Amino acid sequence: MTFTKLLTGAALMVAVAGSAHAEGKTIRMGTEGAYAPFNFVNDAGEIDGFERAVGDELCKRAKLTCTWVTNEWDSIIPNLTAGNYDTIIAGMSITAERDEVIDFTSEYFPPDPSAYVALAGADVSATKGTVAAQTATIQAGYVASSGATVVEFATPEETVAAVRNGEADAVLADHAFLNDIVKESGGELIFIGDEVALGGGVGMGVRESDTELKAMMNEAIASMKADGTLSALIAEWFDGRMVKY
Repeated sequence: MTFTKLLTGAALMVAVAGSAHAEGKTIRMGTEGAYAPFNFVNDAGEIDGFERAVGDELCKRAKLTCTWVTNEWDSIIPNLTAGNYDTIIAGMSITAERDEVIDFTSEYFPPDPSAYVALAGADVSATKGTVAAQTATIQAGYVASSGATVVEFATPEETVAAVRNGEADAVLADHAFLNDIVKESGGELIFIGDEVALGGGVGMGVRESDTELKAMMNEAIASMKADGTLSALIAEWFDGRMVKY
């Protein structure tokens, strides 16, 4: 996912702790909790997914204590800069526009193509019709510039629902997010058209002033890449995907 406009809104907090910029402190990890398999809230009401596993391991290696906070996507950057949590770890692609407002660690997930999904029987022309995308994402901006009509929704689930109920001809989102939805649809949904390369790899967002925290996380990310832990977690959560760092 990528961020194209900074919106304000109320944060939903599931954990609170003090800010941290040094080893041994507690930091608050901000995520959306609605973008499986990157991040989601499980049946026990706990934040789960690839990024929960990655984030917990990063904090362990950096000798930090992590607590987890959920926040709606369209206000996730403003609430980081406001100090409501200390990082964003939410499937957020590194982009030049975002980098003007916050800073990023090195990537912990490689660039993922965006893909179109429509109801079975649709053809490629659906990509030029009415296309659903999540608000404040680069997918929404791309659809608007593609000649199609974009209809935006606050959550990724709503974009898929719009296709199912006929509000949209197709949805454009990260392939990694849509893949399981298509597989579990029993043939109701299909991929159509070409994949679209948008944004860079996924990194952890931090405030520009938190240079020490960024350095600590970069060191932890590098160690996870070097010993194969990160590649193993990607394969575990993304259908055996092989990524070598």
